[in-house]
Amino acid sequence: MNDSFRDAMFEATQLTQAGRLADATVIIQRALGNLSGVAEAIPDERDVIEGDFQMAAEGLTGVENRPDASDVMMSGGGMESDPLLNEMSGPGFFGGSYANQAGSRDYRLYLPGQRAGVRQARPLIVMLHGCGQDPEDFATGTRMNQLAEEQGWVVLYPAQADSANLSGCWNWFNETDQQRDQGEPSIIADLTRQVMASHNIDPQRVYVAGLSAGGAMAATLAATYPDLYAAVGVHSGLPHGAARDMVSAVGAMRQGVVRSGWISPPLQNRPLPAIVFHGDCDTTVHPANALQVIAQACGHPACMEVGVQVRQGRIPGGYGFTHTRYQDAEGRARAELWLVHSAGHGWMGGDDLGTYAEPHGPDASREMLRFFDEHPRRDR
Repeated sequence: MNDSFRDAMFEATQLTQAGRLADATVIIQRALGNLSGVAEAIPDERDVIEGDFQMAAEGLTGVENRPDASDVMMSGGGMESDPLLNEMSGPGFFGGSYANQAGSRDYRLYLPGQRAGVRQARPLIVMLHGCGQDPEDFATGTRMNQLAEEQGWVVLYPAQADSANLSGCWNWFNETDQQRDQGEPSIIADLTRQVMASHNIDPQRVYVAGLSAGGAMAATLAATYPDLYAAVGVHSGLPHGAARDMVSAVGAMRQGVVRSGWISPPLQNRPLPAIVFHGDCDTTVHPANALQVIAQACGHPACMEVGVQVRQGRIPGGYGFTHTRYQDAEGRARAELWLVHSAGHGWMGGDDLGTYAEPHGPDASREMLRFFDEHPRRDR
């Protein structure tokens, strides 16, 4: 990593932890101007990989000559569509399995009740669980299904396969799984398209969010499929391309590591709007990663034309937080950072009946849906 950029990120992290988000933003904006010179950083090879990232060879990830999924018919072209999708009708929480040329994954799909007299297309959010979780647990911890019913959203929960990762983590650190039309991103994107085709989804209002490893994979989907998703939510996660293998993943989790090309050249002029949540006492994924996700979302020059709005608050009986909006020239938020003080590694405002939930934080699920409502897909 470029020394000046690393120093800038370290300083920005210290300022962030002190609650000085406006000052941290200035540091990041200056550093972004020199981002093209970032060199690759690899953690000390003596770092020991932890159990969170036990990966099993699936034998199906990475298809070099696979056609662009947007040019393939939903029910053909090598894709195995799930016939049960067309039979699912809400309200309810349904299960299924989907496969394409890169592999197969189970999923759960929440369909809200149809509002009386309302037949319009509905928004879709794809929710990617963290390590050691499954869709049912994640739905419980985030309370997303309750909000989806309240607001009329469809929610898709892809499930990681044990054959792909023994700890149930999305393989965000595997280079094959960081590419468009390869590996896990292609499976999730194609499944997203199948749900869109089967359930009258508004193509301008399709979003992706995730926690921890799921947050990192959500960032990758935002970077590789900006034509499919309108905005991204990253909770306690990492930026796209933060690692290239399990060893560098540990370094990124511990301190926030930026790789060469972490803002992909073909997409760096059109990053998706992002809403980011992170506990500033997270010892699993360093909060510097939250700043790096914001930096990716602010790779667009418009993000810096106006500046930031910062407010601080506290949940009654719970955590304090600093909420920063990064705006474009129209006063529209390109990115939001919710830094939750004294909080650890868990979904803010969640239900502790689920794992990795912080019930005493701001309501991340509700705030994400609010942010997504403000950001339908449009030409960027």
